Amino acid sequence: MLEPHLPAVGGRGGRWGDHRRVINGVLFRVRTGLPWRDLPERYGSWKTVYERHRRWSADGTWDRIPQAVQADADLSGRIDWSMVGVDSTSCRAHRHAAGARKARPRVPKKRTTPRHHRPDEGLGRSRGGLTCKIHLAGEGGCRPMALLVTPGQWGDAPQMIEVLNRIRVPRPLGGRPRTRPGHISGDKAYSSRRNRRYLRRRRIKHTIPEPRDQRANRRRSGSTGGRPTSFDRGRYRRGNEVERTINRLKNSRAVATRYGKRAYVFHGTVTAAAIRLWLRP
Repeated sequence: MLEPHLPAVGGRGGRWGDHRRVINGVLFRVRTGLPWRDLPERYGSWKTVYERHRRWSADGTWDRIPQAVQADADLSGRIDWSMVGVDSTSCRAHRHAAGARKARPRVPKKRTTPRHHRPDEGLGRSRGGLTCKIHLAGEGGCRPMALLVTPGQWGDAPQMIEVLNRIRVPRPLGGRPRTRPGHISGDKAYSSRRNRRYLRRRRIKHTIPEPRDQRANRRRSGSTGGRPTSFDRGRYRRGNEVERTINRLKNSRAVATRYGKRAYVFHGTVTAAAIRLWLRP
């Protein structure tokens, strides 16, 4: 399933070796969270596995694979578009994740900036230490549709639009990629005028509870405060689906705890764990 979406094996100078063994090594490390140097010998050189994982995280290879797998799942009707939930989870950063070198702007670089590269490296300091946060959208089958890595102290509401804009499922039989779910569910952290205005503009129904202070401000404003927001309690109960999606992702120890210094490499790690969920029957 993955072979058509990977770089060609061989080529000039024999650049690529066997992809199957390397991907098995990446998935083993993502699941167990062990240091790269401690990979079992059956996966070959640890440096080969790490370098290929890092390269695919930088050039977008890991990001293209979920879209292809989601396209196959959508073609067979295995994606539940009726309800897509948005949520986030904090991941504790190991001390080895700190101290990434800053890029030197005075030295011209031949390579372009890696995909999902962040100047802050997606790390934030809170009361518990260094943390990062994974924002994601999950479909009804408890599989992630899109994700975003930010520093741990960033709020949830400002990231919702960016996460939803990353939902893009191609249609192999022709037509534009599907980007609009039937219904969006989120908790109180996603309640804001900006988010509700965005969902109304895209004609996406949503179930997001209104916090008590926002409800009081709306009533205090009178007719200028707008209409009361609709709330379907039955649909809101399905919000546990995205929470179960997060739990399945964090079964991978390299996702539950961040060990890498670079944000784009950690994003590739989370994406590899998401691909594993999509490949399960």
